[in-house]
Amino acid sequence: MSFTGTRHRRAATPLTRGFIAVGTGAAALLLPLLGAQAASAAPTPAAATAPAARTAAYTDDLDGWIKESLAVMAEHGIPGSYEGIHRNVMRESSGNPLAVNNWDSNAAAGTPSKGLLQIIDPTFLAYHVPGTSTDSFDPVANITAACNYAADRYGSIDNVNGAY
Repeated sequence: MSFTGTRHRRAATPLTRGFIAVGTGAAALLLPLLGAQAASAAPTPAAATAPAARTAAYTDDLDGWIKESLAVMAEHGIPGSYEGIHRNVMRESSGNPLAVNNWDSNAAAGTPSKGLLQIIDPTFLAYHVPGTSTDSFDPVANITAACNYAADRYGSIDNVNGAY
């Protein structure tokens, strides 16, 4: 049978109207009493299991990018320290997130090194960390992908002391 969009409900009789009125009146009388007993109840499961909002704010500079990267790395089990990242960033790009190396063998092959940690696109894509931008010039994405690569290759960005 097809549904036409109209619904019919049974008409209420005087007897059912009386039960509804008495039922709602009784509920109105009992609710304050029941509420007083339940006032010390535990929070609802939804409130108890709601994820905590990320409250950390990071500055839009090298210090903030490194700190945010370290937080993402910690979530994904990628080792590295502020000092190790900073040392390598300063050697690779002097802290310029838009740095591009147009003169080395990678550039000659058509894949220049980019960003703070001078990572080439194929390596960036292979070691991209979920939750970060897919833009290799994005400072946090660049740092986390490069640190992920360094962890795989050298154990940690902290073990990198030259071009990698």
